[in-house]
Amino acid sequence: MISNHFIATLFNTLIGLIDVLVILLPALLSVAFMTIIERKQLAAHQRRVGPNYVGYFGVLQPFSDALKLILKETIVPSQSNKVLFYLSPVSTLIFSLLGWGIIPFGQGLAISDFSLGVLYTLALSSLGVYGILFSGWSANSKYAFLGSLRSTASMISYELILSSAVLIIILLTGSFNFTTIIEQQQAVWFIVPLLPIFIIYFIAILAETSRTPFDLQEAESELVAGFFTEHSSVPFVFFFLAEYSSIVLFSCITAIFFLGGYNMPELFVNNTFINLQSIILGLKTCIFCFMFVWFRATLPRMRYDALIELCWLNLLPIAVAFIILVPSILVAFDIAPY
Repeated sequence: MISNHFIATLFNTLIGLIDVLVILLPALLSVAFMTIIERKQLAAHQRRVGPNYVGYFGVLQPFSDALKLILKETIVPSQSNKVLFYLSPVSTLIFSLLGWGIIPFGQGLAISDFSLGVLYTLALSSLGVYGILFSGWSANSKYAFLGSLRSTASMISYELILSSAVLIIILLTGSFNFTTIIEQQQAVWFIVPLLPIFIIYFIAILAETSRTPFDLQEAESELVAGFFTEHSSVPFVFFFLAEYSSIVLFSCITAIFFLGGYNMPELFVNNTFINLQSIILGLKTCIFCFMFVWFRATLPRMRYDALIELCWLNLLPIAVAFIILVPSILVAFDIAPY
């Protein structure tokens, strides 16, 4: 006879799997629609029509592209390290999707309301570098290797700026927990008092997700396609999904840090059973997704030495100055939360 303990464990495991699927499937769908939004928005910036053939207004274009890529032949270079060649895109995608596990979509609506959620997010963004480095090295191609080195150098450099900006928010709230950070913004969103820090932070996440003007590893005129030059078919799809998943994830985290997450100024009272908090967080996330594409359409690509100089010589001293200034103000006015 099966014990009650075993049935309870099985039931809890199933509930856990359903929780994960409820978060992951919409996240992957949002990644698919982020690609069509980008193409449509770029078309609007450049006075073009954009994709409009597959489905209503071209809405099904991402699924057509995915199907085309999956049906292509996977070509593996003969001199490559095959284990790492396949492992790197998988690991990059997994690390970019793991970040969704601690995002609060409403009060109590998170897979894990982890007390050290901010540290977990920073750790995952650091681990994403390994997939990129391994993909460039395992392909045994000079172009891919150069692209991965460039990408790794920029990601590691700008991680420092990103961590500094996040540290200021932690100093202001006194917590590493996302829900606590959201609740601290009920009076005022952090984008108002911390506007210079928001600008630094946004520059850092543009570099962290390798977007224009920091997409040096994809400089087509020099490096073909960057670190995934040799990857085709499904491995390429994984890299593509990982890039856009990290864009949507970072947009969501930015909304939590600076726009109060799922909180909304109480202009109206929601008496219905519909949970508007998740919709509010989604709309705020869309604002930053729009900004990612807007920057891509507007700004030219930076030269590589200018990219590194901007980080170490310009942004880092400003970030360190704010790390000293913000706690000083908190202590001077006796408003520190700790």
